[in-house]
Amino acid sequence: MKYVDEFRDPEKARALSAEIRALIKTMPQARTRPLQIMEVCGGHTHTIFRYGIQQLLPEEVEFVHGPGCPVCVLPMGRVDDCVALAQRPEVIFTTFGDAMRVPGSKLSLLRAKAEGADVRMVYSPLDALKLAQANPSREVIFFGLGFETTMPSTAMTILQAQAMGLKNFSLFCNHITIIPTIKAILDSPDLHLDGFLGPGHVSMVIGTRPYQFIARDYGKPIVAAGFEPLDILQSVWMVLKQIAEGRAEVENQYGRVVPENGNAAALAAVQEVFELREFFEWRGLGSIDHSGVRVRAKYAAFDAEHKFPVPNLKIADPKSCQCGEVLKGVIKPQQCKVFGSACTPETPLGSLMVSSEGACAAHYNYGRVDTGFKRGGDEAARKVAA
Repeated sequence: MKYVDEFRDPEKARALSAEIRALIKTMPQARTRPLQIMEVCGGHTHTIFRYGIQQLLPEEVEFVHGPGCPVCVLPMGRVDDCVALAQRPEVIFTTFGDAMRVPGSKLSLLRAKAEGADVRMVYSPLDALKLAQANPSREVIFFGLGFETTMPSTAMTILQAQAMGLKNFSLFCNHITIIPTIKAILDSPDLHLDGFLGPGHVSMVIGTRPYQFIARDYGKPIVAAGFEPLDILQSVWMVLKQIAEGRAEVENQYGRVVPENGNAAALAAVQEVFELREFFEWRGLGSIDHSGVRVRAKYAAFDAEHKFPVPNLKIADPKSCQCGEVLKGVIKPQQCKVFGSACTPETPLGSLMVSSEGACAAHYNYGRVDTGFKRGGDEAARKVAA
């Protein structure tokens, strides 16, 4: 297939739905409980809700929404650190737009901006680098966050800043890694997962080899999946096919983008600039060993945590907010006590309602309305094509 509308073909969606239903009928384990498939990536969660993928699946298959939204897993204390840096009079604090509204214990970055802090939205770390060039008398800090998907561009920006000899540019590093996170989920006693849809964008950088432990050590199938509706449906079929045949392997549905060994140039830049932290705090998941990275000592001149005092306090989430349970797949977004009432995209209590990739925001925007779709019906297939 060459064009995006081909990945949204309703006839192919109906065919895949029928294949999945036929396959489920051959699986005795699906008759005792729903088979739970975790989509790790927030982009997959968005596609599932937007196109009504769940309605195309039989009741024996259930999605569990994973922690693959980097904005959503940012702990409240790190947001407070961002605000503290942004409020320094000499600082221009730069960030991606979806991080501006994540609530801290007192302020979000957007609220800090409204109160006078110089917070600016950028589309890439290179935008922040240009601001540093244009404002030599100011300190420009870039808020680096995201999984391995965004690490390479941040690393290459640090290397460029060094080559240019910039003294007023630094990184507040909150980049995180996917593999320790999946392992922590697999070790959680709260979850009983049957398989995974592997993250597409992360896999584009790291490849599929790092997922081998999931199949080898935990006996769970994982399929690196694309982001279009037919990608999701085919990937679900591939996971179920493995379960039906008693296999647990790493498969690549997103082969048009994801190489087995990843992107060598991107991985080299990441390895040069970053090293693993001993541990990193995640919202809702707690501390996970080796799940974040920091700037290596040789590039300390570009490390905001080295250049400026950072409070680095641990702040608990509001008790009414159940982001942690949603992130781990223990409850669905609509089961949170404040979902859609005290917590909405306009007035978010938790980070899952802020980011467009957050499970709560996706469910609020696409999943709250009773569409009248019957599972596997023509209406759901038409939604795929819309």
